[in-house]
Amino acid sequence: MGYVTSLFARKMVAAAGSGIDAEITLARAGLTLDDPWDPKVMIPADAYYDMLEYMADLTDVTELPIHVGASMRCDDYGALGLAWKAAPNLLGSCSRVERYARLWTGVVSYALRPDPKGILFILHRPGERRLGMRLSNEATLASTVALARQVCPVPFSPVEILIQHAAPKSTDFHEDWFGCPVTFDAGLDAVLISQDAMERPNILGDEGISKYLMSHLDAELADFEVRPPVVGDAKDAIAQALSEGRPRLGDIAKCLGLSERSFHRRLSEHGLSFQTLTEETQRELAEGLLRNEQYSLAEVAFLTGFSEQSSFTRAFKRWMGTTPASFRRARTAQKAPLT
Repeated sequence: MGYVTSLFARKMVAAAGSGIDAEITLARAGLTLDDPWDPKVMIPADAYYDMLEYMADLTDVTELPIHVGASMRCDDYGALGLAWKAAPNLLGSCSRVERYARLWTGVVSYALRPDPKGILFILHRPGERRLGMRLSNEATLASTVALARQVCPVPFSPVEILIQHAAPKSTDFHEDWFGCPVTFDAGLDAVLISQDAMERPNILGDEGISKYLMSHLDAELADFEVRPPVVGDAKDAIAQALSEGRPRLGDIAKCLGLSERSFHRRLSEHGLSFQTLTEETQRELAEGLLRNEQYSLAEVAFLTGFSEQSSFTRAFKRWMGTTPASFRRARTAQKAPLT
């Protein structure tokens, strides 16, 4: 299932203004007007998407994600936001989000990838591309640009914004705010940033503060990554079963000595679904195998649970925004990791 911070829901409702009843709308996500704006309070991602779709039934939400993204500030993100500001340049800022985003959200991951026009900062959010998710993705892309503008010493605009879903009736507001072309129906969700902009020193870049914040985030991440035994054991069982195709929940539950109901409940307690856990395992296994050139693409597809290489290619492109072959070539050609 996955969780997101309640801050996003509150920002969406605030930005909608008088077009909705704030109290009723927040209640759909399990929140109240009187609760404090605490980013550590998490809500189920599906409840957040339901709330956004409810808002879309009441008012025009075409511009809403951009307004919300524009309202985000580095300080909203706690230590991670401070690390974004203290990084030496924008590439360093994006690298910190790529590395530590799991501390902030359980449904989104990020990746940096070289591109002929610069560097892509890719947003990966698995699951059905329902309206609520699409609105959330647009807000996330807008917040990335807003945060970049807060640390860049000169006016900042990306080279291009790429969005997987179809365009709204009008994209004028999007292009005007982003200050660049916005391509809908793209193969990925990403912000394309020029190399010059990525390497330009941040206004508040500070190596000493940056090292301190990263050590703090590393400690948080180490605690976070000590996953509950049931999750780690389930991923191990899924990985072992994938060469025979995508396993069923009942089969993995049996391997763990649990009933289907108990296994489902224990995953839900940690904000996970079996489908999400399986996809996460497939993606991580695929990335690891693709880094080892002794495995052909067909073998990687088979070992990650796909009966056809074409199906694996489509899934991997949905996960990573690129094909397995391109991912392997980029990793091979990359002389040094992005840091």
